[in-house]
Amino acid sequence: MRFNPLSHERSTFDRIVPPTGFTANLTVLTAAAMAFLAVFALALSLASGRLADRWSDALARSATIRISAPPEQIEAQLRAVLDALATTPGIERYRPLDDAEMRKLLDPWFGPDLPVEALPLPKLIEITETAQGIDAEGLRLRLAAEAPGAVLDDHTRWRRPLVAAAGKLRLLGWLSLVLIGGAMAGLITLAAQAALAANGQVIRTLRLVGAKDGFIAGAFVRRFTQRGFAGAALGTLLGMGAVALLPSADQAGGFLTGLGFAGAGWLWPLALPPLAAVVAFVATRAAALRMLRGIR
Repeated sequence: MRFNPLSHERSTFDRIVPPTGFTANLTVLTAAAMAFLAVFALALSLASGRLADRWSDALARSATIRISAPPEQIEAQLRAVLDALATTPGIERYRPLDDAEMRKLLDPWFGPDLPVEALPLPKLIEITETAQGIDAEGLRLRLAAEAPGAVLDDHTRWRRPLVAAAGKLRLLGWLSLVLIGGAMAGLITLAAQAALAANGQVIRTLRLVGAKDGFIAGAFVRRFTQRGFAGAALGTLLGMGAVALLPSADQAGGFLTGLGFAGAGWLWPLALPPLAAVVAFVATRAAALRMLRGIR
Protein backbone atom coordinates (compact mmCIF):
# COMPACT_ATOMS: atom_id res chain seq x y z
CA MET A 1 0.00 0.00 0.00
CA ARG A 2 1.36 3.41 -1.02
CA PHE A 3 1.83 5.88 1.83
CA ASN A 4 -0.30 9.02 1.43
CA PRO A 5 1.17 11.95 3.42
CA LEU A 6 -2.00 14.03 3.11
CA SER A 7 -4.13 11.23 4.47
CA HIS A 8 -1.65 10.67 7.27
CA GLU A 9 -1.66 14.39 8.16
CA ARG A 10 -5.46 14.47 8.11
CA SER A 11 -5.62 11.44 10.38
CA THR A 12 -3.14 13.09 12.75
CA PHE A 13 -5.23 16.25 12.86
CA ASP A 14 -8.35 14.23 13.62
CA ARG A 15 -6.64 12.56 16.58
CA ILE A 16 -5.50 15.88 18.04
CA VAL A 17 -8.95 17.49 18.08
CA PRO A 18 -11.80 15.39 19.54
CA PRO A 19 -14.40 14.81 16.81
CA THR A 20 -17.36 14.85 19.22
CA GLY A 21 -18.26 16.41 22.49
CA PHE A 22 -19.31 19.78 23.83
CA THR A 23 -17.07 21.92 21.61
CA ALA A 24 -18.10 20.11 18.44
CA ASN A 25 -21.80 20.43 19.18
CA LEU A 26 -21.43 24.07 20.24
CA THR A 27 -19.61 25.02 17.05
CA VAL A 28 -22.08 23.30 14.73
CA LEU A 29 -25.10 24.64 16.64
CA THR A 30 -23.69 28.17 16.75
CA ALA A 31 -22.90 28.25 13.04
CA ALA A 32 -26.33 26.81 12.16
CA ALA A 33 -28.22 29.30 14.34
CA MET A 34 -26.22 32.29 13.12
CA ALA A 35 -26.60 31.27 9.47
CA PHE A 36 -30.35 30.82 9.96
CA LEU A 37 -30.63 34.35 11.35
CA ALA A 38 -28.31 35.69 8.66
CA VAL A 39 -30.65 34.39 5.94
CA PHE A 40 -33.48 36.49 7.35
CA ALA A 41 -31.22 39.53 7.77
CA LEU A 42 -30.12 39.15 4.16
CA ALA A 43 -33.72 38.73 3.00
CA LEU A 44 -34.66 41.90 4.91
CA SER A 45 -31.86 43.88 3.29
CA LEU A 46 -32.65 42.77 -0.26
CA ALA A 47 -36.41 43.13 0.20
CA SER A 48 -36.01 46.62 1.68
CA GLY A 49 -33.99 47.67 -1.34
CA ARG A 50 -36.67 46.40 -3.71
CA LEU A 51 -39.35 48.03 -1.58
CA ALA A 52 -37.60 51.40 -1.68
CA ASP A 53 -37.27 51.19 -5.46
CA ARG A 54 -40.90 50.14 -5.86
CA TRP A 55 -42.23 52.93 -3.66
CA SER A 56 -40.01 55.50 -5.32
CA ASP A 57 -41.00 54.43 -8.84
CA ALA A 58 -44.69 54.19 -7.98
CA LEU A 59 -44.90 57.69 -6.49
CA ALA A 60 -42.25 59.55 -8.46
CA ARG A 61 -44.34 59.77 -11.66
CA SER A 62 -47.73 60.31 -10.08
CA ALA A 63 -49.51 63.40 -8.77
CA THR A 64 -53.00 64.41 -7.74
CA ILE A 65 -54.98 67.61 -8.06
CA ARG A 66 -57.73 68.21 -5.52
CA ILE A 67 -60.44 70.75 -6.33
CA SER A 68 -62.30 72.12 -3.31
CA ALA A 69 -64.80 74.82 -4.22
CA PRO A 70 -68.47 75.72 -3.76
CA PRO A 71 -70.76 73.28 -5.63
CA GLU A 72 -71.71 75.84 -8.27
CA GLN A 73 -68.02 76.43 -9.11
CA ILE A 74 -66.77 72.83 -9.13
CA GLU A 75 -67.50 72.09 -12.78
CA ALA A 76 -66.07 75.39 -14.03
CA GLN A 77 -62.86 74.92 -12.06
CA LEU A 78 -62.65 71.29 -13.19
CA ARG A 79 -62.76 72.39 -16.84
CA ALA A 80 -60.15 75.06 -16.16
CA VAL A 81 -57.82 72.51 -14.56
CA LEU A 82 -58.28 70.03 -17.41
CA ASP A 83 -57.52 72.78 -19.95
CA ALA A 84 -54.38 73.71 -18.02
CA LEU A 85 -53.21 70.09 -17.86
CA ALA A 86 -53.74 69.65 -21.61
CA THR A 87 -51.06 72.25 -22.30
CA THR A 88 -48.65 71.42 -19.45
CA PRO A 89 -45.36 69.78 -20.51
CA GLY A 90 -44.31 66.59 -18.74
CA ILE A 91 -47.78 65.05 -18.34
CA GLU A 92 -48.31 61.66 -19.93
CA ARG A 93 -52.02 61.32 -19.08
CA TYR A 94 -54.61 62.62 -16.65
CA ARG A 95 -58.20 61.86 -15.74
CA PRO A 96 -60.74 62.90 -13.10
CA LEU A 97 -61.93 60.19 -10.71
CA ASP A 98 -65.62 59.31 -10.85
CA ASP A 99 -67.91 58.62 -7.86
CA ALA A 100 -67.27 54.87 -7.94
CA GLU A 101 -63.52 55.39 -7.67
CA MET A 102 -63.99 57.94 -4.89
CA ARG A 103 -66.15 55.44 -3.01
CA LYS A 104 -63.45 52.78 -3.41
CA LEU A 105 -60.86 55.15 -1.98
CA LEU A 106 -63.04 55.90 1.05
CA ASP A 107 -64.22 52.34 1.69
CA PRO A 108 -61.32 51.42 4.03
CA TRP A 109 -62.14 54.44 6.19
CA PHE A 110 -65.93 54.74 6.17
CA GLY A 111 -67.18 51.40 4.85
CA PRO A 112 -68.90 50.48 1.58
CA ASP A 113 -72.22 52.17 2.40
CA LEU A 114 -70.94 55.74 2.39
CA PRO A 115 -73.36 57.94 0.33
CA VAL A 116 -70.69 59.59 -1.80
CA GLU A 117 -73.19 61.41 -4.01
CA ALA A 118 -74.72 63.16 -0.99
CA LEU A 119 -71.44 64.47 0.40
CA PRO A 120 -69.59 67.62 -0.71
CA LEU A 121 -66.46 65.72 -1.68
CA PRO A 122 -63.71 67.44 -3.63
CA LYS A 123 -62.96 66.50 -7.21
CA LEU A 124 -59.76 64.50 -7.70
CA ILE A 125 -57.69 64.39 -10.88
CA GLU A 126 -55.09 61.66 -11.24
CA ILE A 127 -51.93 62.64 -13.15
CA THR A 128 -49.22 60.39 -14.59
CA GLU A 129 -46.02 62.19 -15.48
CA THR A 130 -43.53 61.44 -18.24
CA ALA A 131 -39.95 60.48 -17.46
CA GLN A 132 -38.98 64.17 -17.60
CA GLY A 133 -41.65 65.12 -15.04
CA ILE A 134 -43.52 68.37 -14.59
CA ASP A 135 -42.61 71.76 -13.23
CA ALA A 136 -44.61 71.45 -10.02
CA GLU A 137 -44.12 75.04 -8.86
CA GLY A 138 -45.05 76.44 -12.28
CA LEU A 139 -48.19 74.32 -12.40
CA ARG A 140 -49.18 75.42 -8.89
CA LEU A 141 -48.88 79.08 -9.87
CA ARG A 142 -50.98 78.51 -13.00
CA LEU A 143 -53.66 76.64 -11.06
CA ALA A 144 -53.76 79.38 -8.43
CA ALA A 145 -54.54 81.88 -11.18
CA GLU A 146 -57.02 79.82 -13.21
CA ALA A 147 -58.63 77.56 -10.58
CA PRO A 148 -58.15 78.92 -7.05
CA GLY A 149 -59.71 75.84 -5.46
CA ALA A 150 -57.23 73.44 -7.07
CA VAL A 151 -54.32 72.08 -5.03
CA LEU A 152 -51.48 70.04 -6.59
CA ASP A 153 -50.04 67.17 -4.54
CA ASP A 154 -46.92 65.68 -6.16
CA HIS A 155 -46.62 63.03 -3.37
CA THR A 156 -43.20 64.31 -2.28
CA ARG A 157 -44.17 64.31 1.39
CA TRP A 158 -45.29 60.68 1.05
CA ARG A 159 -42.43 59.44 -1.08
CA ARG A 160 -39.47 60.71 0.90
CA PRO A 161 -40.39 59.22 4.30
CA LEU A 162 -41.26 55.86 2.73
CA VAL A 163 -38.02 55.62 0.77
CA ALA A 164 -36.03 56.78 3.80
CA ALA A 165 -37.72 54.15 5.99
CA ALA A 166 -36.96 51.40 3.47
CA GLY A 167 -33.35 52.57 3.29
CA LYS A 168 -33.03 52.38 7.07
CA LEU A 169 -34.46 48.86 7.03
CA ARG A 170 -31.86 47.87 4.44
CA LEU A 171 -29.08 49.35 6.59
CA LEU A 172 -30.46 47.52 9.62
CA GLY A 173 -30.34 44.24 7.71
CA TRP A 174 -26.67 44.69 6.75
CA LEU A 175 -25.81 45.77 10.30
CA SER A 176 -27.52 42.63 11.58
CA LEU A 177 -25.35 40.53 9.29
CA VAL A 178 -22.21 42.13 10.73
CA LEU A 179 -23.40 41.57 14.30
CA ILE A 180 -24.32 37.96 13.53
CA GLY A 181 -20.85 37.35 12.08
CA GLY A 182 -19.26 38.89 15.17
CA ALA A 183 -21.38 36.78 17.52
CA MET A 184 -20.48 33.62 15.60
CA ALA A 185 -16.78 34.50 15.70
CA GLY A 186 -16.97 35.03 19.46
CA LEU A 187 -18.75 31.76 20.18
CA ILE A 188 -16.45 29.75 17.93
CA THR A 189 -13.46 31.38 19.65
CA LEU A 190 -14.82 30.25 23.03
CA ALA A 191 -15.34 26.72 21.70
CA ALA A 192 -11.80 26.62 20.29
CA GLN A 193 -10.35 27.88 23.56
CA ALA A 194 -12.30 25.24 25.46
CA ALA A 195 -10.99 22.53 23.12
CA LEU A 196 -7.41 23.78 23.48
CA ALA A 197 -7.69 23.92 27.26
CA ALA A 198 -9.16 20.41 27.39
CA ASN A 199 -6.27 19.10 25.29
CA GLY A 200 -3.51 20.88 27.16
CA GLN A 201 -1.72 17.63 28.06
CA VAL A 202 -1.87 16.42 24.45
CA ILE A 203 -0.42 19.74 23.26
CA ARG A 204 2.48 19.52 25.73
CA THR A 205 3.21 15.97 24.57
CA LEU A 206 3.19 17.05 20.92
CA ARG A 207 5.66 19.80 21.74
CA LEU A 208 7.95 17.29 23.43
CA VAL A 209 8.13 15.28 20.22
CA GLY A 210 8.92 18.37 18.17
CA ALA A 211 5.52 19.59 16.90
CA LYS A 212 5.42 23.29 16.13
CA ASP A 213 2.66 25.60 17.24
CA GLY A 214 1.66 26.15 13.60
CA PHE A 215 1.05 22.43 13.14
CA ILE A 216 -0.97 22.15 16.37
CA ALA A 217 -2.99 25.27 15.56
CA GLY A 218 -3.63 23.94 12.05
CA ALA A 219 -5.31 20.85 13.51
CA PHE A 220 -7.80 22.95 15.45
CA VAL A 221 -8.30 25.42 12.63
CA ARG A 222 -9.10 22.64 10.16
CA ARG A 223 -11.58 20.91 12.45
CA PHE A 224 -13.41 24.05 13.57
CA THR A 225 -13.53 25.43 10.03
CA GLN A 226 -15.20 22.21 8.89
CA ARG A 227 -17.67 22.41 11.75
CA GLY A 228 -18.45 26.04 11.01
CA PHE A 229 -19.05 25.33 7.33
CA ALA A 230 -21.25 22.29 8.04
CA GLY A 231 -23.34 24.10 10.65
CA ALA A 232 -23.74 27.18 8.45
CA ALA A 233 -24.79 25.04 5.48
CA LEU A 234 -27.48 23.40 7.61
CA GLY A 235 -28.70 26.73 9.00
CA THR A 236 -28.73 28.31 5.53
CA LEU A 237 -30.87 25.53 4.08
CA LEU A 238 -33.31 25.76 6.99
CA GLY A 239 -33.43 29.56 6.67
CA MET A 240 -34.07 29.45 2.93
CA GLY A 241 -36.85 26.93 3.51
CA ALA A 242 -38.42 29.19 6.14
CA VAL A 243 -38.23 32.22 3.84
CA ALA A 244 -39.85 30.20 1.05
CA LEU A 245 -42.77 29.44 3.39
CA LEU A 246 -43.50 33.11 4.12
CA PRO A 247 -46.95 34.21 2.95
CA SER A 248 -47.27 35.69 -0.50
CA ALA A 249 -48.28 39.29 -1.10
CA ASP A 250 -51.91 38.31 -1.79
CA GLN A 251 -52.19 36.24 1.37
CA ALA A 252 -50.64 39.02 3.45
CA GLY A 253 -52.86 41.72 2.04
CA GLY A 254 -49.93 43.51 0.43
CA PHE A 255 -48.10 44.20 3.70
CA LEU A 256 -45.40 41.61 3.04
CA THR A 257 -45.03 42.42 -0.64
CA GLY A 258 -41.49 41.65 -1.74
CA LEU A 259 -40.33 40.16 1.57
CA GLY A 260 -37.85 37.36 0.89
CA PHE A 261 -35.74 36.58 -2.14
CA ALA A 262 -36.59 37.01 -5.80
CA GLY A 263 -34.96 35.56 -8.89
CA ALA A 264 -31.17 35.49 -8.66
CA GLY A 265 -31.48 36.77 -5.09
CA TRP A 266 -31.86 33.15 -3.98
CA LEU A 267 -28.16 32.70 -4.78
CA TRP A 268 -27.07 35.22 -2.13
CA PRO A 269 -27.65 32.92 0.89
CA LEU A 270 -25.37 30.32 -0.70
CA ALA A 271 -22.45 32.63 0.12
CA LEU A 272 -23.13 32.29 3.86
CA PRO A 273 -21.49 28.86 4.46
CA PRO A 274 -18.16 29.90 2.84
CA LEU A 275 -18.25 33.17 4.78
CA ALA A 276 -18.94 31.24 7.99
CA ALA A 277 -15.96 28.99 7.21
CA VAL A 278 -13.75 32.07 6.76
CA VAL A 279 -14.99 33.51 10.07
CA ALA A 280 -14.35 30.18 11.80
CA PHE A 281 -10.87 29.94 10.24
CA VAL A 282 -9.81 33.43 11.34
CA ALA A 283 -11.37 33.18 14.81
CA THR A 284 -9.99 29.71 15.52
CA ARG A 285 -6.48 30.50 14.27
CA ALA A 286 -6.27 33.66 16.37
CA ALA A 287 -7.59 31.84 19.44
CA ALA A 288 -5.33 28.82 18.91
CA LEU A 289 -2.13 30.82 18.54
CA ARG A 290 -3.02 32.98 21.54
CA MET A 291 -3.81 29.95 23.71
CA LEU A 292 -0.74 28.04 22.59
CA ARG A 293 1.47 30.90 23.75
CA GLY A 294 -0.04 30.52 27.21
CA ILE A 295 0.31 26.73 27.42
CA ARG A 296 3.79 25.72 28.54
